[in-house]
Amino acid sequence: MPDTVVIGLDIGGTSTRATALTLTGQRVGTGRAGGGNPTSHGAERAAVELLTALREALTDLDPSRVVAGTIGLAGAGRLLADPAGRTAFDQAWHDAGLRCPYAVHGDALVAYASGTAAPDGTVLIAGTGAITAQVHDLRLDRIADGHGWLLGDAGSGFWLGRESVRRLLADLDAGRTPGALATAVLTELLGGAEIAANPRATVDATIQAVTRRPPVELARLAPLVVTAAHDGEPVAIALIAEAAAHLAESMSRIRPAGAATPIVLGGGLLTADTPLATAVRTEIARHWPDAPLRTAGDGAAAAAWLAARDLPEVTDPAALHARLFPTP
Repeated sequence: MPDTVVIGLDIGGTSTRATALTLTGQRVGTGRAGGGNPTSHGAERAAVELLTALREALTDLDPSRVVAGTIGLAGAGRLLADPAGRTAFDQAWHDAGLRCPYAVHGDALVAYASGTAAPDGTVLIAGTGAITAQVHDLRLDRIADGHGWLLGDAGSGFWLGRESVRRLLADLDAGRTPGALATAVLTELLGGAEIAANPRATVDATIQAVTRRPPVELARLAPLVVTAAHDGEPVAIALIAEAAAHLAESMSRIRPAGAATPIVLGGGLLTADTPLATAVRTEIARHWPDAPLRTAGDGAAAAAWLAARDLPEVTDPAALHARLFPTP
């Protein structure tokens, strides 16, 4: 048992992180690589990043010590259903010197496990997109939203960015002087806050600035909303309140009213000290006052914990989790 190691990977669109752990919770290796989500980067490229992170995490380890692994990523079901993608990941695993099996789980489950060891609960994630999931016996049970920018992700960074542009366009249409948030958005999109003598020209320029980029890039405007709300800007405060209500509503689709199981908050908009995180916590306290509220932590360590908890040598998974994620 002292020599036994498990490895976990948290694969996202912008980074791939790996953590190797002993069964006593000691971190014995870490690795990092570029974005490795096969949906956004393709399976072959994702497998290259997977291998890079694995090799770095195993630099000072004999791969034969690793007895289990877990990979967490968005779109896990698509990878499992794609024979070519799974083959590419299998090859990367083998090329890293690993001969043990590995499991693939959705990033929502990994985020949940990074916040609590409780087998049942709910995870709410808000970053570029937004998704909530009910967890049962540490498996994803029911999912709400996560429908993507075109059909859903209400309350997400994309949603905040899009709504901020809509408010700007409404001001221009009505001939109103843009407020602080609208001015910041206009400056970000056009490089300046000057409005043409005919406001429709500025409307058209704004629309062109948005539509010539991939739609999801509207999420880059979300920090402007967060900052403006922090500064007390009325439109931004209203958007934050509306976003929090959307996120709470998506949870209510799958979480019973008054449920007392834990809720884990994940994603950059909810794990950082943001006005949206505060507003969401207020909504949760109103709908689920008895629910313990946790914040997601190290996804790669959580993935490794998921790999370890199913091993017969690990008799107290909750204690191992407490060592990995000590309560502040």
